[in-house]
Amino acid sequence: MYSKKLIQDVENELDALKKTGKFKIERELEGAQGPEVTIGGKKVLMFASNNYLGLSNHPEIVKSAREAIDTHGFGLSSVRFISGTETIHKILEKKLAEFLSTEDVILYSTNFMSNLGFFATIANEALGSTEHIDAIYSDELNHASIIDAFKLCKKENVVKRIYPHGDVATLEKMLEEDKGKGYRFKTIVTDGVFSMEGYLAQLPKILELSIKYETLLFVDDAHAVGVLGKTGAGTPEHFGLHGKIDILSGTFGKALGGAVGGYVAGKKEIVELLRQKSRTYLFSNSVPPSVVITSIKALDLLKEKPELLTKVKENSEYFRTGVKKLGFNVLEGDHPIIPVMLGDAAKTQEMSKKLLEKGLFVVGLWFPVVPEGTARLRFQISAAHTKEQIDRAFKIMQEVGKEMKII
Repeated sequence: MYSKKLIQDVENELDALKKTGKFKIERELEGAQGPEVTIGGKKVLMFASNNYLGLSNHPEIVKSAREAIDTHGFGLSSVRFISGTETIHKILEKKLAEFLSTEDVILYSTNFMSNLGFFATIANEALGSTEHIDAIYSDELNHASIIDAFKLCKKENVVKRIYPHGDVATLEKMLEEDKGKGYRFKTIVTDGVFSMEGYLAQLPKILELSIKYETLLFVDDAHAVGVLGKTGAGTPEHFGLHGKIDILSGTFGKALGGAVGGYVAGKKEIVELLRQKSRTYLFSNSVPPSVVITSIKALDLLKEKPELLTKVKENSEYFRTGVKKLGFNVLEGDHPIIPVMLGDAAKTQEMSKKLLEKGLFVVGLWFPVVPEGTARLRFQISAAHTKEQIDRAFKIMQEVGKEMKII
């Protein structure tokens, strides 16, 4: 039985979110994801999706998923180590390891689960040491899954050090201070692409520090795999470091089809330990067969159609240049995440609403998703967008921007 005080406190919290313009509204799509979607019976431009390569509703992806259900059924009703491993799971893991140039890969239900599973396992397992203390060095803007992963690490086993975003000088200072402290393992963890800004981690310098101070380097490349690099292998390939990062995590839920499924890639011994000990792997249902087979197809399409990588880059440059010409404040970058900075949460929510009314769907982000005072509209560009659709977005943005006296 719920207490009256609990319900009252919850209502007060929800009211506070509404009054400060921070209450999130979920828009209902009536049909498939794509460069245009239907909301409330009206077709609108979609600029708020991680569908970077346009594969979410690609005919070959849909065909592959449909055929997979016919041959392999809907789900496995089991975890991997009981009766949830099929040959296709092993094929995808092998194919992904080759694509990322790592020794092995382990699949998780989501990338959130892969990050939780990795850190909880590595930090909490004795591995021959009955008493140990590890050190983790984390960028302050790392994804929420990494932040939550640290909460699963036993306090007595882990020292967590958070360095200012992208501040490799402070990171090096921390590493220097910790020399000789007797930590069992030291790990630097960073997003490859920071999803709220579209900024890329300074991987060359971070890798240099990792080697110098003998740490493990963990990169969450969820927003980069399938997007950056000559073949789409992500941030390491983009910087010429393909195959040189110790541990990579990522997802099939963004560029590579947009469904679900995460992974950890790295040394075969570490991957095997995760298979044996990682709770978010051992006690979560297997990735569904249709997702596995379609993810294999997504990797094949990436290889067969390199023009997808070229198109998303061209569209991103075209959009970024055009929005700046309109007079909006745009963060610089090399990624299809393009934030338009507005600062105020209420103004951001209002503009998002007005844009949608005129046929452009883009989501506003504000505290606590981003730091207080840095509210923004996060535009995300797809290879599936046409120039005509991007031009239509410009026209709507110009109308609303002038109406709200932003430009």
